[in-house]
Amino acid sequence: MTPTPPAPRNDAPHGAGAAAAADAAAGGSTGDPHSHRYAARTAGMTASEIRALFAVASRPEVVSLAGGMPNLAALPLDSLAVEVAGLIAAEGQGALQYGSAQGVPVLREQIGEVMAFEAGSTSATGGFHPDDVVVTVGSQSALDMLTRLFVDPGDVVLAESPSYVGALGSFAAYQAEVRHVAMDDDGLVPAALEEALARLAREGRRAKFLYTVPNFHNPVGVSLSADRRPEIVELCRRHGVLVVEDNPYGLLGFDGQTYPSLRSLDPENVVYLGSFSKIFASGLRVGWALAPHGIRDKLVLAAESATLCPPAFTQLVVSRYLATHDWRSLVKSFREMYRERCDAMLAALEVHLPDGCRWTRPRGGFFVWATVPEGVDTRAMLPRAITARVAYASGTGFHADGSGARHMRLSFCYPPPERITEGVRRLAGVLDGELEVLRTFGLSGSGARPSSGGPGPQAPAVDTA
Repeated sequence: MTPTPPAPRNDAPHGAGAAAAADAAAGGSTGDPHSHRYAARTAGMTASEIRALFAVASRPEVVSLAGGMPNLAALPLDSLAVEVAGLIAAEGQGALQYGSAQGVPVLREQIGEVMAFEAGSTSATGGFHPDDVVVTVGSQSALDMLTRLFVDPGDVVLAESPSYVGALGSFAAYQAEVRHVAMDDDGLVPAALEEALARLAREGRRAKFLYTVPNFHNPVGVSLSADRRPEIVELCRRHGVLVVEDNPYGLLGFDGQTYPSLRSLDPENVVYLGSFSKIFASGLRVGWALAPHGIRDKLVLAAESATLCPPAFTQLVVSRYLATHDWRSLVKSFREMYRERCDAMLAALEVHLPDGCRWTRPRGGFFVWATVPEGVDTRAMLPRAITARVAYASGTGFHADGSGARHMRLSFCYPPPERITEGVRRLAGVLDGELEVLRTFGLSGSGARPSSGGPGPQAPAVDTA
């Protein structure tokens, strides 16, 4: 996650700020005298709808259910300050110098401990070796480099429907064609993946890779069931498709539940992406890729050309944290904090949202995925929500074709429970107003309201399978 931009001037009219944020989220832009000079691939580079909201959503009067910012309240900042000072005093000459493009060796070894904590043992990670790890500037950097390595303009990438907005941004920047694959309460649907792969074969094409967030999915919140995982991996192996497994939330199951990594099922055909952003500090921007040897070598070369090397200082801060703090207990405290906030959101949704709405019930991670009654457009509704001092992420930002207007991502990770409850109450008022308009103009937004359950199988977009 990139740093939150500075808040706008407080004297800006509130409605104007809301409209500006919505315009930016919709991809509006001013004239650029250099536009004729840009490479053709920049046509796919558009502003993230979520990033465009930050300037307004960061205002203290707005309850932001939009961003996926981790809450850092449980971090031992005093002792971390001592460790950072000690790091500079004892290792400053190395910590503040250039480093290896692959990452600091001691941190690469410790990453094995982190992955083993989630998997239950080192062997359960799929044969971890520090030499196969490439430390990156956040897992987003790893994803961008992988896309650069594998995707030529027009190549197909498979991704869940909906999918992580940062991944879609990278795919668009490298001119990939994204084919979305349906999800349900148990994650990616194997039959839908098989049909997508078969359709590509009939077209004489093959996807470069499948991108998936199997654990506590962003934005939906569900997890890929254990019995589906071997089937997904086998389908990709059979069709010669690489798997990119993005797992920033895997340690954040509310009850401590973890899942076998896809990489453990096929280490030679899965690239695993991890991050310290959700279990330590997002501002340090430290992630990693665990990859087969050949891909690892290419990632190191890509890192050298992109950043020369990941910052040694931030890597050593993470390393010292892992070595000197009971980080496993802190992860458990994060789980409890996020469980409490998720419970507050689910309870508020049950009480306040109008009939015809439904939502997922995550067992970990940061997000709830909500579906609103037919006829409501969450993207068009966003300026009115911000005027009512609540923000969310419209579902359109999580689909490559801009569909998903009946959906919204609600984040419970950052606001305290009482603010979450108030935010949902404000959101419900905005939805009630939208539904009243629909009724006034003869459109129906009503329907049966399941108060629990997941997104259900989603109809694919026109160009998906």
